[in-house]
Amino acid sequence: MKHRFLLILFLICSVTLAVNAQTYSILIKGGTVIDPKNNLNQIMDVGIFEGKIKKVAKDIDPKEARQVVDAKGMYVTPGLIDIHGHVFFGTQPDHYLSNGLVALPPDGFTFRVGVTTIVDAGGAGWDSFSEFKKNVIFNSKTRVLSFLNIVGEGMRGGNWEQDTSDMNPELAAGVALKNKNDVVGFKVAHFMGNDWKPVDNAVKAGKLSNMPVMIDFGGSTPPLPLEELFLKHLRPGDIFTHAYTLLEGNVRETIVDEKAQKVRPFVLEARKRGIIFDVGYGGASFNYSQAIPAIKQGFFPNTISTDLHTGSMNGSMKDMLSIMSKFYVMGMDLPSVIKASTWEPAQVIKRENLGHISENAIADVAIFSMRKGNFGFYDKTGYKMEGKEKLECEMTIMGGKIVYDLNGIAKPIYLK
Repeated sequence: MKHRFLLILFLICSVTLAVNAQTYSILIKGGTVIDPKNNLNQIMDVGIFEGKIKKVAKDIDPKEARQVVDAKGMYVTPGLIDIHGHVFFGTQPDHYLSNGLVALPPDGFTFRVGVTTIVDAGGAGWDSFSEFKKNVIFNSKTRVLSFLNIVGEGMRGGNWEQDTSDMNPELAAGVALKNKNDVVGFKVAHFMGNDWKPVDNAVKAGKLSNMPVMIDFGGSTPPLPLEELFLKHLRPGDIFTHAYTLLEGNVRETIVDEKAQKVRPFVLEARKRGIIFDVGYGGASFNYSQAIPAIKQGFFPNTISTDLHTGSMNGSMKDMLSIMSKFYVMGMDLPSVIKASTWEPAQVIKRENLGHISENAIADVAIFSMRKGNFGFYDKTGYKMEGKEKLECEMTIMGGKIVYDLNGIAKPIYLK
């Protein structure tokens, strides 16, 4: 009996030592690694251990890993960063995107498309941020960050977002500085007046906290001039979202002169100055009539983002990969599309620890296949482009753990 007990103990210890001796918790083998920060676009293996990228090399022995992911024929990228979504979901029917029914719980809409970080774009203001942090940030597996609305109540819609007396830069900056791990900047949205106060107050908050500002320029009649916004009110590093939109009613200027089919000269000047142009696709904020001529001129977005909410996800937007595929079909090369969805947004929000697959970096990784077929990509007007390829997420790894595996490409699929 004693000998049997010692034998069992020996076997248990041997198995434990073998597991502990393994170098990697996850090994991704044979995929094409696209990592814009490190100028990688080639077949490589990626080894992950204790939540970090441990090694990126040509050939890593699969015997050294507890789980092996067969990524042959697929693309391995940093986890995607969506810097414009709406995830301050709640149960209040009159709260729009601030603890309301139009926003979405992040975990159901991120991992399945390779997104590991999403920034809520102004749903919470300085007065409502604590509730957002308690309910959403603390209870999400997705990394959730925030552009704090300059309006204290956040994006409650209607008159709430027009109240300039609630746009307090000192209070906004104070909340941002107390929550530096969660807040990445400030947001102006949906203001319809002929007044620069919302923009200027947000920029003041940005200066007080050394953070960028994201501008959804709303609209007014006549429209406030974009040239003045870019060259006189915003700073280098500030973000103009919904860059490729054409709104009806002449309430907002466009970046492309639709008659000349050219990007306006002051827009090119703004880019040289350091203004960031973000897609922010949304339900009504993307037009091919703006995007196609811009892309033909080489005016690519700095950052690709969704403006995710219940309306946009069921319209022409769909999700992050649908937008990335649209820009690929329009002529952006795949590394540029990946950069605008990973390393570039990481720099814009000053989170340079994200968005790359460097050794010792946080192991946020997405694996995509390029699906072949006949696909239609349309905008809110019904204009449609056809393509033969589109991106599909095969796996998402967040902090070194597999959080989504579409087709069971990990072996073993589950660790026992």
